Amino acid sequence: MTAPAAPAPERAALWEDFLEIFIKPSAVFERRKDAGFLVPLIVLTVIIALLWFGLKDAMQPIIEADTIRSATKAMAKNPQFTEEMMAQQLSMAAKMTPIFATIAIPVIVLLLGLTTWLAGKMVGAAMSLGAAMMIATYSYYPKVLAFLVTGAQALLLPEEQVSGGTSVSIGPARAFDPDTASTLIVGTLVRLDLFTLWITFLLAVGIRVVGKVPMSKALVAAGIIWLLGHIPTLFGAIAAG
Repeated sequence: MTAPAAPAPERAALWEDFLEIFIKPSAVFERRKDAGFLVPLIVLTVIIALLWFGLKDAMQPIIEADTIRSATKAMAKNPQFTEEMMAQQLSMAAKMTPIFATIAIPVIVLLLGLTTWLAGKMVGAAMSLGAAMMIATYSYYPKVLAFLVTGAQALLLPEEQVSGGTSVSIGPARAFDPDTASTLIVGTLVRLDLFTLWITFLLAVGIRVVGKVPMSKALVAAGIIWLLGHIPTLFGAIAAG
């Protein structure tokens, strides 16, 4: 007697993955567990670039508010930081933020894939580095919806309510004033944004499906990834004093 063969993963066009990752993530990870991640990553980067181009004017008040806040703090610490230097910084931020934000997408995803592989190893997940990169790539697709939601708020909310990135966050961070609240507290609450938690959950689903571990262990791995992603916030808070 031989054991029955495992059912083959359902077949689907690549474009269907970009839709089903939001509603049927297990199916996407199952059928792409042996596939590459480069094409989905390129598609994700192009989509984000197009959104930046299309919503650049709407995003401008958010960029300006965060830049002014950062420059004001720098001016308070360094008297040599002048109003003219602030104006130059604003101009540079307006031009370069969309470019840097787009370039950052593949860098972030690759780092996320590496941490996914490491965290998976910690809970006994059997997956290659390439598979971890695939999980990270598809798990990052909620950032597209996050960008659309942010852009919609920037377009629809009264101007006085758009006071930076936290003011359009879908999470507890928007209830705090970044000018008065602790940098560490605000940074931590930003990590509790709906879309960040969604990405973290998708990472857990991918680790469970591809790494063949119980969901409880996959959630532990996703929690480790979330904590590692919080390290830049900790260093930023320390630097800000």
